[in-house]
Amino acid sequence: MKTRILAAAVLLPLLVLFLLVLPKICTAVLFGFMAAIGAYELMQGTKLVTHSRLTVYAMIFAFLVPIWSFFGRVYAFALMGILIFAALLYMELLISKGKLPYTQVAVTFMAGIIVPFMLSAVVRIYAAQKGVYLVFIPFVLSMVSDTGAYFAGRFFGKHKLAPVVSPNKTVEGVIGGVLMTVLGMVVYCLIMQFGFDLKVNYFYAVIYGIVGALAGVFGDLSFSAIKRQTGIKDYGNLIPGHGGILDRFDSTTVVAPLTEALLLLIPVVM
Repeated sequence: MKTRILAAAVLLPLLVLFLLVLPKICTAVLFGFMAAIGAYELMQGTKLVTHSRLTVYAMIFAFLVPIWSFFGRVYAFALMGILIFAALLYMELLISKGKLPYTQVAVTFMAGIIVPFMLSAVVRIYAAQKGVYLVFIPFVLSMVSDTGAYFAGRFFGKHKLAPVVSPNKTVEGVIGGVLMTVLGMVVYCLIMQFGFDLKVNYFYAVIYGIVGALAGVFGDLSFSAIKRQTGIKDYGNLIPGHGGILDRFDSTTVVAPLTEALLLLIPVVM
């Protein structure tokens, strides 16, 4: 627990540095490296993919997805990249004369395109208008939810939520996480309103908090299910006390694209 807290104390200021101080393209590059590492973890850490070239393809394209997300107008390049990626995967299938399991091809596409695209929602939010204020919302939703669920579950948890997939998660923890996330969103909206003179919608903030917290639990359980199926404890050991990129950002991977959609459908900042 101490290692986990110390790691978070170091990583959070670094994340804020990238988001507030450095040029926005640096955030896209950072998430590119994170996505590439995540692709490696999902394929090699789980041993779901044993083909080395597939891993290389996935890591390269996973790195490029956040860059394409940042330069959103270059749609043709992104489309061409996806076509090239798919062509490479099917080329490997043909070269193997059908011996390469198609499940490995599917996991490669998931690791190289789908998961990076979901995680890259942070970059797309940041690149949008008022993105410097909105980019922290996915982290408020996912990290406050994790923290609230942890402490609520520790002190009040009695009913297991999904004992096979995630033995430590409890119904009480989820409820505590939702309540803390709603409070976190309201506080964040107060900061945006009175600190930066932005017009906010508090009713939408509550919706963000409820839906975002539940999505974070869903993301956590989904990535945990893969770990249970493959018999691993963590995806990696890059972050002390947390595990790998996918261990730390499993809930954010689901919450970020949900936040992007909510900002388009019911913008919390006017």
